[in-house]
Amino acid sequence: MPITHSSIVSAPIEEVFAWHTRTGAFSRLSPPWQPVRVLRESGSLKDGRAILRLPGGLTWVSRHDPEGYRPPHRFVDEIAADGLASLPVRALLPWRHAHEFTRVSESSTRVTDRVETPLGSHLLRPMFVYRHRQLADDLAAHQWAARTGTGPLTIAVTGASGLVGSALCAFLTTGGHRVVRLVRGTVRSPNERHWDPMHPDRAVLDGVDALIHLAGATIAGRFTAAHKSAVRDSRITPTRLLSELAANTDAGPKTLVVASAIGYYGADRGDEALTEDSAQGEGFLASVVADWEAATLPATDAGLRVANIRTGIVQSARGGTLQLFRPLFTLGLGGRVGSGRQWLSWVDLDDLIDVYYRALIDPDLSGPINAVAPSPVRNSEYARTLGLVLRRPAIVPAPSLGPRLLLGTEGSRELAEASQNVIPAKLRAVGHRFRQPDLEGSLRHQLGRLDR
Repeated sequence: MPITHSSIVSAPIEEVFAWHTRTGAFSRLSPPWQPVRVLRESGSLKDGRAILRLPGGLTWVSRHDPEGYRPPHRFVDEIAADGLASLPVRALLPWRHAHEFTRVSESSTRVTDRVETPLGSHLLRPMFVYRHRQLADDLAAHQWAARTGTGPLTIAVTGASGLVGSALCAFLTTGGHRVVRLVRGTVRSPNERHWDPMHPDRAVLDGVDALIHLAGATIAGRFTAAHKSAVRDSRITPTRLLSELAANTDAGPKTLVVASAIGYYGADRGDEALTEDSAQGEGFLASVVADWEAATLPATDAGLRVANIRTGIVQSARGGTLQLFRPLFTLGLGGRVGSGRQWLSWVDLDDLIDVYYRALIDPDLSGPINAVAPSPVRNSEYARTLGLVLRRPAIVPAPSLGPRLLLGTEGSRELAEASQNVIPAKLRAVGHRFRQPDLEGSLRHQLGRLDR
């Protein structure tokens, strides 16, 4: 008996099917809590193959069956073999997956997944709920963009291989946009261009409608002189050079969307509600972010629309604090950090992707934009909620000494013990919709914990 999951999405059947045919669809539908990495997406839903990397060096090869291909109503994939690493998986786990689409009305489609496999439905249900939610929310975002009159864009992206960049690029390509990845290494495809951050080629932004600049050394780490120098040097000058280049490229971007951080507000502002109009705080990160945003002024002065995305604590099972905390809390060793009174301004990864998209398209958004959920929480509430979602106690506090040993006194104060009550005022003003406005919903979405 096949395992079946079905839901109705608010989009025409042709649009729903077309979304699945585009590069990035497989990545957008891959649950973040599963230890699987997409190595290669299928080039065709009719007869292509996708390859996934599994733990232990194994691979999952997904082969599309030409006999099951009936656009826009159906396509089928099944497990196959391609090399020694795929043989054990194929032998132990039979799998045939029919993706079916039925027209409900001119503007809605029933999406049905039917899977023949020995795995139980209780194991697959969270995956299907996640996939259907991603599909519906991504389609809704692209429908909003279409209503603004925005057609397909060519978008250059730096930092495309990172946590945010990989998700954002997959989202953009499934929406019909062309993404040009600016890479520092060897160019391997027509949709890549070589980018030297300190000496960018004059033609790197030719023919580009917009630039999304995400690249920069990770902020997390012990605040040594070398680390602080890497954080600053990887942001300020490269951003200024790209801004100058964009300003002087006639057939170049008219919009720049540049990563930034809520570190602008300083390590501890108490209970003050911080909006984009709030003053700069004190400390190393506040200074870096201020200079980082100022580095975009050449583009602003040239008349380009520039948005600086002041990002909160990103929630994703694939990276960041959630990936770090998850194993500790799963073992029952999680709890508040320090006093637990610190404000934690967080944002779900998929909401962050939507913020970048909104900033890319909405002409009413420019300057600093607080990319945070509308419901910041105390550190103690974050610990309690994560414990609730994982069904584990969250009663083992981490004293301030722990983060200070790992990050140093300055790093601990500005990262682990930072307290910022940040409000997304500009997004509220334009009526922006959040997919995951509350923390528990975000954690369940990211961890596949859908049961209460």
